[in-house]
Amino acid sequence: MTNNLAVIDLGSNSVRLKISELTKDGQAVTKHYEKRYVRLSSQMGPEKILKAEPMDRTVAALRDFRQVCDEYDHGRIVAVATAAVRQAKNQQEFLDRVQRETGFKFRVITGEQEAYLDYVGVARTLPIDRGIIIDTGGASMELIAVDNGAAEETVSIPIGSVTLSQRYQLGDVIKAADLFDAMVEVDEILSHQRWLNRFRDTRIVALGGSNRALGKIYRWRNAVDGKAAPIHGLTMSSQTAFGIMHQLVEADQATRAQMRGVMKARADVIVGGLLPLLALMRQLAIDSVSFSNNGLREGILFKYVEHAFDMDNLETL
Repeated sequence: MTNNLAVIDLGSNSVRLKISELTKDGQAVTKHYEKRYVRLSSQMGPEKILKAEPMDRTVAALRDFRQVCDEYDHGRIVAVATAAVRQAKNQQEFLDRVQRETGFKFRVITGEQEAYLDYVGVARTLPIDRGIIIDTGGASMELIAVDNGAAEETVSIPIGSVTLSQRYQLGDVIKAADLFDAMVEVDEILSHQRWLNRFRDTRIVALGGSNRALGKIYRWRNAVDGKAAPIHGLTMSSQTAFGIMHQLVEADQATRAQMRGVMKARADVIVGGLLPLLALMRQLAIDSVSFSNNGLREGILFKYVEHAFDMDNLETL
């Protein structure tokens, strides 16, 4: 009998399924990984209502995930929903439909729980004694302050790649005034996190789709003989990051989509998604950024292996 754990992470921009086989010695072997861009937070607006088309896309993806999960016996599911569902006024209606049509019962985690699980996923696999972890999603941004290896602050802020890009028209050709307004909002939001000042000139680890896309652009531009460095642990200078952002801002959506490292489905939100990371690097005089492939899903996996995850929210596959 195998012990399989399926983690479903329903975010604002994408939904992901990761199935791991847990061995007797406490190791986890990835058996299946799949990601779908569903853009659940699209056009939620200030009224915070999930719209019909994004919900339909999401439910269709989850039906496919159900078929995959049914192929694995004797396992468990942890299904978590983050910012888009967390903020939605029609949250319960959507979750009831998901359970009715797919059988998945989602747990909506708080922003602080999301930030802490990000920290676990990163800290167990990358050395970080002191610094900041940033996870920029579609509709929220999680910030974690790490001091002496421990999570000192875990904060979730309701801005992200989709919300910023749609609010300030950053999807295609970008106007200077729109970009300026977006930067002002991000700077103002970060200025209220006064604890950040204690982490000037330290280090920063970034995750989330837009942040990782920045790392992917960099790694392909530095590929040798067609072989690019892994994203996990990759480090680039702030000067290089600002230079790539300059090119992204100058380009239209179609041109960004042609850049190696930028998936077509992310070309209209990558500029908005990178604003928080680059603002932190400027404000705190941080001269480099490292990238993590691990975050929320791996944090859940580690906690599950340690029997520290809430078992009441697990279901049999």
